[in-house]
Amino acid sequence: MKNKREVYLDYSASTPVDPRVIDAMMPYFREIYGNSTSSHRQGSLGESAIEDARARVARILNCAPSEIIFTSCGSESDNLAIRGAAWQARQRGKPPRLITSPVEHAAVANTITQLGELMDMETVIAPIDKFGIVDPTGFANICQGGAAIASIIYANNEVGSVNDLPELAAIARARGIPFHTDAVQAGGQLTLDVDELGVELLSLSAHKFYGPKGVGLLYIKEDAELTSVLTGGGHERGLRAGTHNTAFIVGMAKALELAYAEADERLARLRHLRDRLIEGVLTKVDGAQLSGHPDARLPSHASFVLPGIEANALLMHLDMNGVAASSGSACKTGNPEPAGALLALGYSPDEAQCGLRLSVGLQTTDADIDYALEVLAQAADKLRAMKRAVAT
Repeated sequence: MKNKREVYLDYSASTPVDPRVIDAMMPYFREIYGNSTSSHRQGSLGESAIEDARARVARILNCAPSEIIFTSCGSESDNLAIRGAAWQARQRGKPPRLITSPVEHAAVANTITQLGELMDMETVIAPIDKFGIVDPTGFANICQGGAAIASIIYANNEVGSVNDLPELAAIARARGIPFHTDAVQAGGQLTLDVDELGVELLSLSAHKFYGPKGVGLLYIKEDAELTSVLTGGGHERGLRAGTHNTAFIVGMAKALELAYAEADERLARLRHLRDRLIEGVLTKVDGAQLSGHPDARLPSHASFVLPGIEANALLMHLDMNGVAASSGSACKTGNPEPAGALLALGYSPDEAQCGLRLSVGLQTTDADIDYALEVLAQAADKLRAMKRAVAT
């Protein structure tokens, strides 16, 4: 293709680190490098930086700093929330039930599956609608039997649909069930006010909002009871052992502050780019279907089913022409199995093999969208022509 350019449309998988975040982290690589639990001056400087970051994050989540636990990533945060609640429930003789949805990230889904297999805990799946949004009435019905925890994703990573967390959390709370949400995709794009959301537990990962990879957090409401999953020293209220990654914790706090300080401008721009992308795909690719909710979706997220176009072949063609995209969850890219979220939404196995996720970010331009649409339309036509040729 003439005038080939590099266009990154996989911001739901990971974002570049904001230069201002890098600047904030650099002193903790070069100058303040002591272990934050050490009693000397270097250690005290590290500890002060961590506690300052904790307070800054807490202001955005509208919670007490003591309710923020730093982890290595969103997956670890999910594991601490779910395993910690499950083990606590088993210890206290609470109902050995785990409530979740069929469209969770693997960090939640696989953790709950393993707990069911190894600890004989019952897994209860909440019903969803055709967009992947949890049905409140169905959720209320399955909560009647109690549970160790209910874990419902905030914004789906594959199709972008956003759940009504305040309503779902209120239902769980009325039945005494701790409510956790994987908010990894929502970070920087949707409110994280835990009072407004009504959640007891909330997971985040910095690399989704222009912070570094390798650091995340778990909000744990003060009265929530968890058993530690990673044992060792008494770090993080005894709930998460391991030497603090001071530089990355500082970077996450800076990235989160920037995301919400600049939210109005950022989100308006992302919605504009997303909507142009959606309109263009539906117009230029025959048979293209928008997957996920048309309105209640992430500002940066566009996802589709392109019947007759196998996702991995399409991704290869896009990449050869400089367009980076995904077939769904980045954790499953290259996996020949159908996208789990699309199957849960009612698509056939063949249709679920044809999913495409395009997500825009702060570096995306209108020219990038134009180029990506041109490449996508040509790739779709080429793949369909090849398929027809093989069939004849």
